[in-house]
Amino acid sequence: MKTLLHPTYFPNIATFAVIAQNDIQWEVEDNYQKQTYRNRCYICTDLGRLMLSIPVQHVGGEQGRQKYKEVLVDNSYPWQRQHWRTLQTAYRTSPFFEFYEDDIAPLYEHTFEKLLDFNLKTIQSVCDCLQIHMPKQKTIEYRPEPSDVKNSRFLVSSKRKLEIRQEKYVQVFGDRHGFVENTSILDLLFNEGTNALAYLRNQNTNFLNV
Repeated sequence: MKTLLHPTYFPNIATFAVIAQNDIQWEVEDNYQKQTYRNRCYICTDLGRLMLSIPVQHVGGEQGRQKYKEVLVDNSYPWQRQHWRTLQTAYRTSPFFEFYEDDIAPLYEHTFEKLLDFNLKTIQSVCDCLQIHMPKQKTIEYRPEPSDVKNSRFLVSSKRKLEIRQEKYVQVFGDRHGFVENTSILDLLFNEGTNALAYLRNQNTNFLNV
């Protein structure tokens, strides 16, 4: 049975563990919602946990709700340059940043019009780094209660607290802030490198059984 997920911005470790362990179908027919991982991710910096947020062009007034796949990125602000500089500052001393830098940097050098396209590209880039297959199947309609897939779309919520038991690994600023759980997959990739895939496949995903 396939597992249904929302494509998000450099997904967190819990979500990427699900990707690494399951046959994934992407939910692309839903409505966009604020305060989710659709346009944000969290990394570790010298100041602790930090959110990187992609600005989007919100539709208001009479137009009402907007499909996630139709949401446009607000490129009037140089967010890509800011995000990449923040990542460089946070992870340039990590063991594997230079190893993967050339794979990740192009995402911040080319302008993307749609948020969904950019998010899928970030996932593709990480899959390439991990040397795993990028899931290709997408939904063709939105179904509130699908019965033929494992519905894990709740992982998109940035407000929902997951009961995870994440194995600790060495983080760049761990000596200052302790271990920061469930950050973006980039944190694991830059710190653990070639061991990241084995880590993801060994990650407990009991949080799916809710």
